[in-house]
Amino acid sequence: MNSTTGSMSQEADISSGKISIEKPAQRLSLGRIDSAWALVLPIIIVVVLLYIVPLLYVFQLSISDPKWGLDNYERLVTMRGQVRVMLTTFRISAISATLAVILGFLVALAMTWVRGVHQQVLVICVMIPLWISVLVRGFSWLVLLRDNGPLNDWLMAVGLITEPLAFVRNELGVVIGMVHYLLPFAILPMYSVMQGIDERLLFASRSLGASARTTFAKVYIPMALPGIMAATIIVFVFGLGFYVTPVLLGGGRVVMLAESVSVSILTTARWGLGAAQSMALLAVTLCLVGILSKTVGLKKGLG
Repeated sequence: MNSTTGSMSQEADISSGKISIEKPAQRLSLGRIDSAWALVLPIIIVVVLLYIVPLLYVFQLSISDPKWGLDNYERLVTMRGQVRVMLTTFRISAISATLAVILGFLVALAMTWVRGVHQQVLVICVMIPLWISVLVRGFSWLVLLRDNGPLNDWLMAVGLITEPLAFVRNELGVVIGMVHYLLPFAILPMYSVMQGIDERLLFASRSLGASARTTFAKVYIPMALPGIMAATIIVFVFGLGFYVTPVLLGGGRVVMLAESVSVSILTTARWGLGAAQSMALLAVTLCLVGILSKTVGLKKGLG
């Protein structure tokens, strides 16, 4: 009986020892969680106060001005002017995003394949536009593309045209300015993904008898697809919110959603309609970001 009692006491000691060992680990884990929340909490407070609360106020304004209800959202799909603005915004954004991704893919491909000084020059050329104000770039394109600008003067001098072409105050000028602005944002995600593609897979495809075209289409493009998808959605979302470029290069003849919001709030004082337009733009943006995260993954797509 004594031995049984001793073994039971030893088991109790062991059990109590286990408990005493586990408690500090649990306390340490809880301490880490508390420290993480202490670090994140200030950012959460800032986001809630400076973003979530104003956003909720904008939503309230969209359903309460001039009266409570969904009349402002109904106007977005029933008023001919609002429908035209929405269609113009989506059309120009889609065209600009497509051109930016196509041109950006070629640049990203060149940046991936070249080495040394050439690669550094390409990276610098891609980054320089990001350091220049969008307002400066818009005015530069306006001077370059106007009727008596350098481009029309050169085309007339070489005999390609007999009268100036209308490059500005239309959708063409807006698309040119938007593509120029969006190119870096299309190039960088694709370059990030394409840089991580193992070239040995391409060599293996060629060694198994595939042609260069087949290898590029069936091996390289599928591996680069996450970057292409990410770049497409990113530049399309950016294009939906463009304001300065359409105002400058559109000359008032091409009205996109951001400019329409400004007119509704600052000119016609239809605060509820402007708030509804803003919420519609936010909803589309969130849907596109959700599609990006579900299809290719934000972490994978953005490198």
